[in-house]
Amino acid sequence: MLEITPALRLDERELQFGYIRASGPGGQNVNKVATAVQLRFDVVHSPSLASDMKGRLLRLAGRRVNADGVLLIEARRFRTQEANRADALRRLTDLLQKAASPPKPRRRTTPAPASRERRLREKKQRGEVKRNRQNRSYE
Repeated sequence: MLEITPALRLDERELQFGYIRASGPGGQNVNKVATAVQLRFDVVHSPSLASDMKGRLLRLAGRRVNADGVLLIEARRFRTQEANRADALRRLTDLLQKAASPPKPRRRTTPAPASRERRLREKKQRGEVKRNRQNRSYE
């Protein structure tokens, strides 16, 4: 079990790991060892997540989610498979923690009378500057 928040745990059987060859540093080793990690997580069919959280996660993940609703995280920053696997899990955990907290509702506010007056005074002043710039024909 992977603990995301105190209330949310994710079964590791829902995660699929694939290993591919990574580009970057590693010398000759990079051509023969699959160190990059592809983590797949089926968001749409996950029994661990609530439906509202699934929607937030899909919105947060953006292009990392394919048409089937599978989240793909690629980790290739490190030279070892274990470090890349841990990095992919950490990035998934961070994404799930962000999706777990619902967004703060926006409260409508009205501008204060003083700020409204200040805005109108500045608009009037700006209009005066522009009016003074105009070419006027003097008779």
